[in-house]
Amino acid sequence: MGLPTIQPYELPSVAELPQSRGPWKVETGRAALLIHDMQNYFVRPFVADAAPLGPATANIALLAAHCRKKGVPVFYTAQNGDQDRRDRGLQADLWGPGMGSSEADQGIIAPLAPHGQDFVLVKHRYSAFQRSNLETLMRVRGRDQLIVTGIYAHIGCMMTAAEAFQRDIEAFFAADALADFSREKHDLALDWVAGRCGVVTSADQLIAALV
Repeated sequence: MGLPTIQPYELPSVAELPQSRGPWKVETGRAALLIHDMQNYFVRPFVADAAPLGPATANIALLAAHCRKKGVPVFYTAQNGDQDRRDRGLQADLWGPGMGSSEADQGIIAPLAPHGQDFVLVKHRYSAFQRSNLETLMRVRGRDQLIVTGIYAHIGCMMTAAEAFQRDIEAFFAADALADFSREKHDLALDWVAGRCGVVTSADQLIAALV
């Protein structure tokens, strides 16, 4: 129970990305960026500064800076610490009590600190859409595309992409702006999303498209 110790692994290159079934192209006037669960508690199992966390964090920061410059809204998910067992629900059975309420656990990591115009949403389940107003905040801004970054790729990030699809929101999975328990889990998430609910791409490709 609880989070595993995560050994370093290299992020996939563009040449290694799976072919996506979705034909969608990201557009500046339609897109929103999601930075998923990049909190100290969830980041702690990684080796700091090593791949995948180091380069993934750098790529998320580049995407966020570019999105802010282009007027693309930036959303964060962040769980509250010391949640009541009734609020955590079945997740407590799989992952234990979870994080504490201190900044050392709950805070978003410093390199990705939210800016004043960003949105920080409290989440309670794997998907960023569950028990949040993410979809409402997107719709009122005319946004029907979601760029997914953060951790963990095969859990909350993948679930968010799947739920976006089911809400008719086009999902873009930024393969080198994600991190996971292992390269095997990371690749599993990319393959699953590419084949079923989203477009798998890279941070550089997204930045080039958001003009």
